[in-house]
Amino acid sequence: MSTDWHEWHLAYDDPESALSRRLRAVQARVREGLALSAGARVVSICAGQGRDLIEVLAERPGAAGQVRLVELDERNAAAAGAAARAARVELEVLRADAGLSDSYIGATPADLVVAAGVFGNTTDSAVERTVRLLPTLCAPGATVIWTRHRREPDLTPRIREWFTEAGFAEHAFDAPSGDHFSVGVHRLIVAPSALIPGTRLFEFSR
Repeated sequence: MSTDWHEWHLAYDDPESALSRRLRAVQARVREGLALSAGARVVSICAGQGRDLIEVLAERPGAAGQVRLVELDERNAAAAGAAARAARVELEVLRADAGLSDSYIGATPADLVVAAGVFGNTTDSAVERTVRLLPTLCAPGATVIWTRHRREPDLTPRIREWFTEAGFAEHAFDAPSGDHFSVGVHRLIVAPSALIPGTRLFEFSR
């Protein structure tokens, strides 16, 4: 049975849940990423209800320019749009398959790419492929923020290696004791690559 991704978001209602703790860690890194360049172009992969970005954007008017949230679940996309309107944050919610490169046409190259909740829900080979293709979504010097659990077998050491091999430098890796989640921050240090239409980055496996 596939995951009900709208139901999955209910854990955010508990401020002490691991998901809420991860959210706060991601938001802290988003604040840092937005501070690097005024009017940053932002893309969120599998954005869910937009919680990683909307609260932070509401705190910092003008910190971002064009913002696209890519989310396939209709209910989550609607919730993200409603939250943005309530917060008076201007952004685009694109209801589309975030695993296809076509979903980013017109929104890239991005200065900040958020991939929270992606790498723990697909195959290891798809994680590697996605990391190696991330430069096609990025502007020069772009920041990528990503998450992944550290349950055994812990894939995060390999993910960090793949980022290095793809031309990124690690800025931070948050792995709080007592929690299984981790938040990585990498910055592109090579020339970005052109977006390739029709390319499959990943598919969710659950």
